[in-house]
Amino acid sequence: MFTTAAMPPVMPRLKALILRLLDEHRVMTIATNRPDGWPQATMVGYVNDGLLLYCFVARNTQKYANVKRDPRVSIAIGSDAPDPLEVKGLSLAGQAIEVTNRSEFAEIAKLRLQKYPEYSARPSTAGEDGAPLRILPQPPATRVALLRIAPDIISVLDYSQGFGHSEVVTFSERDLDVHVSSLRHRWDGQTEGA
Repeated sequence: MFTTAAMPPVMPRLKALILRLLDEHRVMTIATNRPDGWPQATMVGYVNDGLLLYCFVARNTQKYANVKRDPRVSIAIGSDAPDPLEVKGLSLAGQAIEVTNRSEFAEIAKLRLQKYPEYSARPSTAGEDGAPLRILPQPPATRVALLRIAPDIISVLDYSQGFGHSEVVTFSERDLDVHVSSLRHRWDGQTEGA
């Protein structure tokens, strides 16, 4: 599915570590490119479906405007550890696109409730700025966009392998096409191979 500079037996371990890190965390820092050239980094909640990351953003935000103009993003996910040799995390560069398929939008909203069960108790009222809308169980697509982030490259930090140790995983367009196709059947009601 992806390539590394390391020997092939490392790939299952790396893939498992990437998926574990994505599943363990709920918040990521996403950096987008502002029109003036300055990067803009913000923290957002996310869910992942395999290696694809998703986040809901209000349509009236700078982050949304940045992604619409330039879909390139950088993301960092990780946390502190009491022992420096326990640090694990990842950073990635990828492309963010708005999900327009209503079935995919609904499926990811359901997936998000599994990761954030506390969102199911949110009242359905929201202010004018749209911020509370992002955490509704089913955010209104007219005011909230769902971004799908497909990674081009992931740098995996695993200090248990040695202080400062990282490994780089790159994805080809074909890798992600296969990955998205393997998930799409849930969104469009089709089964694989149909």
